[in-house]
Amino acid sequence: MVQQNSPRKPGGPPGKPQHNRGAKPKFKGRVFRSNRPGPRPDPREQVQTKVIHAPSGDKLRIMVLGGCEEVGRNCTLIEYKNDIVLVDMGLQFPEEDMPGVDYIIPNMSYLKGKEKNIRGVIITHGHYDHIGAIPHTVPNIGNPPIYALPMSAAIIKRRQEDFHTRQLNVKITKVSDVLRLGNLTVSFFHINHSIPDAVGIVIDTPAGRVCHTGDWKFDFHPEGTEHADFQQIAALGKEGVLVLMGDSTNANHEGHQISEKVIGEELTTIIEKAPGRVIVGTFASLLARVKQIIEASEKLGKKVAIDGYSMKTNVEIAKHMGFIKCNQSTLIKPEQMDGYPDNKIVLICTGAQGEKNAALNRIANNEHRSVRVGESDTVIFSSSVIPGNEGSVQRLMDTLYRKGANVINYKMMDVHAGGHAKKEDIKLMLALFKPKFYVPIEGNHFLLRENAKVAYSMGWNKDNVFIVDNGQVMEFWKDGGMLTKEKIVTDYVFVDGLGVGDVSQVVLRDRQVLAEDGMVIVIAQIEKKTGKMVGYPDIISRGFIFMKEHQELIKQTRDQVKKAIDDNDPKSAADPKYTRDRIRDEIGKFLFQKTERRPMILPVIIEV
Repeated sequence: MVQQNSPRKPGGPPGKPQHNRGAKPKFKGRVFRSNRPGPRPDPREQVQTKVIHAPSGDKLRIMVLGGCEEVGRNCTLIEYKNDIVLVDMGLQFPEEDMPGVDYIIPNMSYLKGKEKNIRGVIITHGHYDHIGAIPHTVPNIGNPPIYALPMSAAIIKRRQEDFHTRQLNVKITKVSDVLRLGNLTVSFFHINHSIPDAVGIVIDTPAGRVCHTGDWKFDFHPEGTEHADFQQIAALGKEGVLVLMGDSTNANHEGHQISEKVIGEELTTIIEKAPGRVIVGTFASLLARVKQIIEASEKLGKKVAIDGYSMKTNVEIAKHMGFIKCNQSTLIKPEQMDGYPDNKIVLICTGAQGEKNAALNRIANNEHRSVRVGESDTVIFSSSVIPGNEGSVQRLMDTLYRKGANVINYKMMDVHAGGHAKKEDIKLMLALFKPKFYVPIEGNHFLLRENAKVAYSMGWNKDNVFIVDNGQVMEFWKDGGMLTKEKIVTDYVFVDGLGVGDVSQVVLRDRQVLAEDGMVIVIAQIEKKTGKMVGYPDIISRGFIFMKEHQELIKQTRDQVKKAIDDNDPKSAADPKYTRDRIRDEIGKFLFQKTERRPMILPVIIEV
């Protein structure tokens, strides 16, 4: 049920914030001494531990299903009695040690048998690390309603067209809406990010108010939207916030985040003065940046080409919704670029992270069907480098430099502003919300720690800042809370092609072995009655050695296979499983002794 402009329901008494520097913390619980084995400790060095006794009765339970040990896979579960609300349902891109994996999604095991309790999935914004898992997960947890603002809802619906799962129940909301979801009341507050319709979530519960920032920054000169609603945020803080869950992605950076206005002015100057074509590589989801480039180019009388499937899709959505405003004649296809003077062309494309199949990489390597890089071209990397992509980005830049292009990145000029708050922004958010408990989320563990340090510097007590792992259960009640030792299952669920969850850690381990040391296939024939080997075994090597150059090693390996099989009792019947295991063990040891490498051994036994 959606009620427009309903009065906000406070989430319990505000309570006195625990961040006053002069306040002496109250001590509740008992002190006990360590009973570790060993010499009796010095009394002056005995460890004191505060034990929190939670009151009996119903408690608010919060679990982060993804995003607290990595960047991506963002998903938070909030549960009170029989009511469950999920905030975001994102994907995580694979790491270097996950060959063949397309992406990773949150684990929904905890919700098995609780599908009827899920009141809704609330979306903070339309980036894939917050919505990318929806086609794989939502249909399997009872297909609950998805509440999203217009831009996020449009991206979710468009992406769903690429999947053959159940139709989603997407409900378009406004920032002013109040949702009554069982015992939970959900509302929104406007925040800035690098995509339109970014909001923070307010969840009022019988135990107290929970605020979730989503991805955010404070931008006093945003592009195509208003600055964050400071008045509403301050009002929420004044009414009382039990728990604030805050973005940690840029918590290790000093200062304030750069405004999109600064970036827009810098890009406009570059586009205006460029002697030839301007090629801008950026994220397809960075719609505020794309909007600036298109509208600035149009004012300068230039044509704009869009390349990259996701980039084209997002621009179409943004144009349809009125976020990007330009004449249809301004936009041309990449293959039409040669029909205009070079200094009248701007190309916006994907691939600023060095992705192999993205448009910018294909252009740099002369693999694009219609675009080639020339010496008069200016190439702008309008995005920061995602950790782990440094090598591929550097290789891409080297290729562009070899072609004679003028390459500009965010370290040279202000051509990129991050979408996440830095330390001074976090301080302002904490000062406005004044939460009793602060939970850093959305980042690797070191980023959560850096975020927590900001709260400590503002006077928050360490007992009121919860640094959690994925799946760790937090419990809250009126004016209180604790980080429990209970953990729910949050193991990775891998998406590989059409398979969801069918790739396990064992499969990944095998892929890693194949990538590092290759494999050796041993094909042997044995008599079914005696287990005696017939003929000579065949050896096939893939990714281990070049067989023509290692004939002696291959011969020795065949001899070892024959020896391993002939050692069996000839009076007993053949046992193919035992034979396979023996070949795997003996040949594995032999090849390691000879090469100090451990290829995967695949015995193939043919009974005759």
